[in-house]
Amino acid sequence: MPLIDREKMATYWTRPAFVPEEDDNMHVMFYDEFGHASVQLQQMAYQLVLDRSCGGYKLPKLNRVILGSNTREDGGGDNKMLKPLENRMAHIIVEVDEPGFIEKTKEWGWDKRLIAFLQLRPELVHKVDVNHAAFPTPRSLENFNKVLKDSDALDALRPLLQSPGILKIGFNIKFNAVMFAQAGITISNYDDAQLMSYALDAGRNAHGLDALAESWLGHATLTHGELTGSGKNKLSFDQVAIDRAAAYSAEDADVILRLWRVLKPRLVAEHMTAVYETLERPLVTVLARMERRGISIDRQVLSRLSGDFAQTAARVEAELQELAGEPINVGSPKQIGDILFGKMGIPGGTKTKTGAWSTSASILDDLAEQGHDFAKKILEWRQVSKLKSTYTDALPTYVNPQTHRVHTTYALAATTTGRLSSNEPNLQNIPVRTEDGRKIRRAFIATPGHKLVSADYSQIELRLLAEIADIPVLKQAFRDGLDIHAMTASEMFGVPIKEMPSEVRRRAKAINFGIIYGISAFGLANQLGIAREEASAYIKKYFERFPGIRAYMDETREFCRKNGYVTTLFGRKCYYPDIKASNASVRSFNERAAINARLQGSAADIIRRAMIRMEDALAEKKLSAQMLLQVHDELIFEVPDEEVSATLPVVQHAMQDAPFPAVVLSLPLQVDARAADNWDEAH
Repeated sequence: MPLIDREKMATYWTRPAFVPEEDDNMHVMFYDEFGHASVQLQQMAYQLVLDRSCGGYKLPKLNRVILGSNTREDGGGDNKMLKPLENRMAHIIVEVDEPGFIEKTKEWGWDKRLIAFLQLRPELVHKVDVNHAAFPTPRSLENFNKVLKDSDALDALRPLLQSPGILKIGFNIKFNAVMFAQAGITISNYDDAQLMSYALDAGRNAHGLDALAESWLGHATLTHGELTGSGKNKLSFDQVAIDRAAAYSAEDADVILRLWRVLKPRLVAEHMTAVYETLERPLVTVLARMERRGISIDRQVLSRLSGDFAQTAARVEAELQELAGEPINVGSPKQIGDILFGKMGIPGGTKTKTGAWSTSASILDDLAEQGHDFAKKILEWRQVSKLKSTYTDALPTYVNPQTHRVHTTYALAATTTGRLSSNEPNLQNIPVRTEDGRKIRRAFIATPGHKLVSADYSQIELRLLAEIADIPVLKQAFRDGLDIHAMTASEMFGVPIKEMPSEVRRRAKAINFGIIYGISAFGLANQLGIAREEASAYIKKYFERFPGIRAYMDETREFCRKNGYVTTLFGRKCYYPDIKASNASVRSFNERAAINARLQGSAADIIRRAMIRMEDALAEKKLSAQMLLQVHDELIFEVPDEEVSATLPVVQHAMQDAPFPAVVLSLPLQVDARAADNWDEAH
């Protein structure tokens, strides 16, 4: 017998796996994107949803709500709430403890647990149309004679969702928060099963609903692809047969509730409640508001850049044709590999499983370092082509026609270290150290009468390294406001800081940041363009000068081997189960990642804490600045011109004080904040 009987769920709400026998709760679940509801079903749902009555029986006060969506992938997926929501759902389960009502439902021939579906179609940014509602087909409908109206349904949902006395349980609940915000509804008092899983198992489990159902419930869920098909025969959700859609939707809610009952106790048992309650759950509504705000872009700047990038790509392609001595398709890895390692006979090539020469970025980087112009040109062509296709061509297509702004989507449960990820569009991977990347950032602009403010933690991971590894000389250098890379070079190479050649400082900078990421002598040699032996000597001298860093790395590596995870300063566990892998390269990668995770994870936790506190800090000073974007260690705000001078210190203090009182750092954090008309000038 399967754990979840889909046939039964299509008409009934089956008993959750972890509900005691005497717990007779009635569940009502609302769904959007449900286009098959009949008028009769709409009438019935209206009665139950709007005035909590069925067949003349008045329902008592609701005591719990469960929220979910069809974004089952890891990290939460798209919200796309600011665009028409094709093939997307959100649902609510309303749980009522009332045995008398249960007895009444038996008279109607229903099971004691019922499911309702409500379609919410947000066509505009600030409007939600409620078009359909449905129960799985019951045996009696004669008691229902009203038709559901948009405003009535939302008015009924508003006190339920906004009540602090009713717990809302969800999965990727940010999706729901963004959706209901379009109707002016703010979800209050919620739990998110996905974020519970993330707080407990970052790095060792996937956090999508399907994966968690398989892992914790031993149940293979019905996938969206199985429901809608594929190719030419693929259906939109409103075309799916009602019994199939009901089974899929009911299963979604059933699994969420079951997972919540498994994961909630684990937070307490494994001492991860603080991580969930202080770093995960409070950030949901903060990110939901940021996603809805979006940011303005200058289409003309991007259009000009697209033209420039196209000309650059064409020029580089012509140069490649000349170097190859024949017409080539620059976008064909196979042809490029044949020219490099076949026609040109360059040694060092490796082949893929298909037998073709590999032209990966790492291989081309090695060849470019060796002075091969063809490889350099390929890398240049790929870089400019990617910037054109990913940003200058694509960004205008993300502009919302109602808001005229770009709205990215953040995923909280997407990385091992707690860093957020951004998608559709991904605004966190725009190159910051290249001139072309800076040109793209110039297209992100403030609205008239406002400035963009960029507030960035200065060298936060190096500061945390000095703190965690307890390196006195690094701590003192930061306290004295010294150029940390010049100081490192001076310590290593005996060169006075005031007379420091730029090349020496550059090498020290590469070593500083390379050490954080566990760089090898081979990697450092490639980065600096020096011999491997020389790079190895640099690393050896670095550890001799800063022995505490070597001790930190050894301690972290050994702790992770023993326990399978490392912890941040705030108690987040970052799991690296492959740190004991038999494959040397896999094992080495996990060791480097674990060493960095304590630093990157602590930095990610700090900026999460800053974001959670930021809106209250601004409101306390009666400032109207709005937080728009988060990019790793940087926050971007839109601020009225007349409030810029008052806003900068508030933002800086909120970010610098973010670790307190949970963690008291002996080395203060530094935040650089600037205001300008565009992102590049503010950064």
